[in-house]
Amino acid sequence: MMQTRNITDLQSANALTTARRMTVIHPPSFSPFIVFTGLARLRQHLDLLWTLIVHRLKVRYKQSVLGPAWAVVQPLFLMLIYTVIFARIARVETGGIPYPIFAYTALLPWTAFSSALTAATGGVTSHADLVKKVYFPREILPLSYIAAALVDLMIASIVLWGLFLYYGVQLTVFALWGLPIILIMITFAAAVSLLLSALQVRFRDIGMAMPLLLQLWMFATPVVYPLSAVPEQWRVFYTLNPMVGVIENFRRVMLEGIAPDYVSLGIATMVSLVLLPLAYMYFKHLEATMADVI
Repeated sequence: MMQTRNITDLQSANALTTARRMTVIHPPSFSPFIVFTGLARLRQHLDLLWTLIVHRLKVRYKQSVLGPAWAVVQPLFLMLIYTVIFARIARVETGGIPYPIFAYTALLPWTAFSSALTAATGGVTSHADLVKKVYFPREILPLSYIAAALVDLMIASIVLWGLFLYYGVQLTVFALWGLPIILIMITFAAAVSLLLSALQVRFRDIGMAMPLLLQLWMFATPVVYPLSAVPEQWRVFYTLNPMVGVIENFRRVMLEGIAPDYVSLGIATMVSLVLLPLAYMYFKHLEATMADVI
């Protein structure tokens, strides 16, 4: 009778162990295989990613009078300020395009990129308690901020359509390039966010330097001025900045109704596609020790 009870208890314990999912965190390694195993594990946690995206949006607009309209406020007010400074005072030449729509067309993707980068960089460190208590793919944290920024971009694009109607801008077939260009921007934002969020765990200076970095980055990108204002001899190095290809070509296809510049767009695409797997490898390389040093 005692032997039968022991066997039953052992079977129950084995069944409980089998039903419980166990995750073994291996020592850090830097290998291309991390990308494939990481993506497979990330696929198993897509429900958590979706939950966090919804949570980001709810928390952002909770107890807010304007609610989702805040997604429009930042690019809209920046457009008004830059119109006064660069159209009335500095007199920036835009090739006959009204400066408000010239600036807003560039501010739309740039604001999404900068807000995603700012929030995603501190995504892991701001959830230190969660990282220490339970395991899940840590890249979900910065990626959820990028997805939330994409939702804000879609909301803010409503103002862009209104400006198109007000200024009589006619969209052409080249406007279809807008979606691939935004996809390139998201890819680049994901790569930089994974890299910086991993570094932020060990070096909190990254988060402190982000406002200055983004401010300098914006002025190194044709947001408030056209690409034609950059001296010809500098453009080879200037276009190595992937956001140049994103901003300039988004403005070309949406506002000017012409084909994108395939050189600058190709550079932005190549840099983004090369940087993303490398950044993901580095992030997964540091993931095993994040809970220890965060």
